[in-house]
Amino acid sequence: MVSIETIIQRSVNPFDPISFKTGNFWRENQEASLTVDSIHKEAMVEIETWVDQMAQDHHSRTIMLLGDSGSGKSYLLGRLKKTLKPKAFFAYIPPWDDHEWMRRHLLRYTVDSLMQVPEGETDSQLMLWLKSLSAFTNRSLKQRIFDDQVWTLLQSNRKKFITHLKKTYQSLSIAQADSFFGILYDLTNPELYPIACEWLRGDDLSEDSLQDLKLKHSIENEETAWKILSNLGKISTETQPIVLCLDNVELVGMGSGGSLNLQPLLSLNTRLHLEGITNFLIIINMVKDSCKTALQRIQKSDKVGIHKLILLKRIGLDEAEAIWANRLYPLHQQVSIQPLSPIYPLTRKDLEEKFPSGKTDPRSVLQLGRQLIEEYKIGQPAPPADYGSGLKLRWVEEFKKTQKKVAKISYFSAPERIQMLQAAMEALRLPVAPKFLLSDKLASYSFSYQPSGESESIGVVWSEDPNMKTFFFVMDACRRIISHHPNTPVYLIRAEKVGDSKLKGYKLFKELFTGSPHRHITPHLDSLHYLATYYNLVKEALAGELVIVDQVITRDRLQELIRETEILHGCILLQDLGIVPAPPKTDSDPSQPEADPQILAAKDFILNMVITQQFFGRDMAIDNAHAKFDTISPERLNQLIDELIQERKIDLLGSETDPKTQVISRVPQV
Repeated sequence: MVSIETIIQRSVNPFDPISFKTGNFWRENQEASLTVDSIHKEAMVEIETWVDQMAQDHHSRTIMLLGDSGSGKSYLLGRLKKTLKPKAFFAYIPPWDDHEWMRRHLLRYTVDSLMQVPEGETDSQLMLWLKSLSAFTNRSLKQRIFDDQVWTLLQSNRKKFITHLKKTYQSLSIAQADSFFGILYDLTNPELYPIACEWLRGDDLSEDSLQDLKLKHSIENEETAWKILSNLGKISTETQPIVLCLDNVELVGMGSGGSLNLQPLLSLNTRLHLEGITNFLIIINMVKDSCKTALQRIQKSDKVGIHKLILLKRIGLDEAEAIWANRLYPLHQQVSIQPLSPIYPLTRKDLEEKFPSGKTDPRSVLQLGRQLIEEYKIGQPAPPADYGSGLKLRWVEEFKKTQKKVAKISYFSAPERIQMLQAAMEALRLPVAPKFLLSDKLASYSFSYQPSGESESIGVVWSEDPNMKTFFFVMDACRRIISHHPNTPVYLIRAEKVGDSKLKGYKLFKELFTGSPHRHITPHLDSLHYLATYYNLVKEALAGELVIVDQVITRDRLQELIRETEILHGCILLQDLGIVPAPPKTDSDPSQPEADPQILAAKDFILNMVITQQFFGRDMAIDNAHAKFDTISPERLNQLIDELIQERKIDLLGSETDPKTQVISRVPQV
């Protein structure tokens, strides 16, 4: 019979920080079994009451959700989304760096979230929203529009569809009504749905895609983006509210080295209410101290647009004990005789000694649990943590999620891609100057940096817009900056096509980027995964939410760890730019197979798991590695463990003949 002590020693620490990290609450499902319903219950009830009121009067409202770092603000938003799913549509809006793109950013991530399919549904939120519009209360019309069996009839009804919606909403001053309602019609066509969503997100579509949508222009500026976002609210008077959750707003402007300035956001919020735009519940989520400082500089008239401040309270020891019990429950279930306490081997006394005031926050409770379980596993105070190994494990987790989410380079806007690349260069200690191009509209597509040991800067422009008119403007902006700075090399990053010889943009491209010193670099999607993964970690660090092993990691500390671990050296785009060294080209021995990068990554993952867990069941190590590297067989992973043992990087404990009883442990490296 296996004891609880053995189970704990062989298992992943149930308080491992990867399991309680924050992030995009829409994309990351929360484990219901880990939720303590009493935590922040008052805030949950209050927000639900506001949603119920909006379901009746459809008046837009704005709430500021405030709490200390680690208080569970982002986690609360996830609970709200899950609890209120039958009552509202939800959108997750991450922080933005450039206020000049704020409205396009809001539209982009609102539509991006609405494109997601809620748990238990077959349609996206966007299609559920469309089908619930009051224009389709006529059942026969609704059946004609949404019945897949009569698509032939649908094709002849575009004009009728648009006319019906214009008549239904004629009193609401719908902006670009023909284009907007035409896009809603195209959403009903599975073949056009993807590019219709791209138009709604604000992507700069190619001429062919625009022709398929029967449109002349993409959403080209901030005001148009605002009008389209407003349209979504205006025609939603009979549907569920749309909840826009603006997460970690204290980071606005911080990622590019700026400072927090809430005035543009709250001015836009005031405009929303003054224009009578309906059915949006705005939840502005930020750290309490940052909010106090920022609101002191806000115009009084804009403070009126905030309808409610909700402050998250610290939790008591009963709630802390419940968090521990939920985390330990899966381990307790693996033994036939249950421990006397639901938090065994931890105790209430541990909480009382650590938090003598009787109040704390969820993150501190989880961190204490991690420390105590680690000490319990090894029977003594834990050795100094290896934060490099902890970061590598977190990287594998985040990189895999990024790969799943980002299927093409154009997923992010041009300013976002530039911000990601800037952040990576800053981590590698390269001085960066934003907005290299002289064009106001295209400045956010660019920056310049100074290579190590060089006195001259290099300009970088990243353009992925498939529209050839936009591409010409980018090339013309490059021509002008090159004429102003003839000694400055310019690198154009672009995976999209560059057109053909008949186009002006193509001719400029061939003139500027054939030969040297100016270069054209074609990025791989894998490189964007590197940049996006690192940028997500940067945002968490800036928000005070990045926990590695037992420490809250700042941006400066994250940059140190990135340099120490050389994680970004695997980014091919950074290699092509000459920022990090490319792998040396060597003549391989024909008799020796080349090392598979995935095999090497899996082996490193197993080693890092053992380093951070101290003791780990061999079978658990294989299961965890296979979950992250599912193309590698358990048998091969088992061989990798043998290799690590032979290399004296890990030790093997337990029966040599029974792998299920074997435990592997770290070997301290001198």
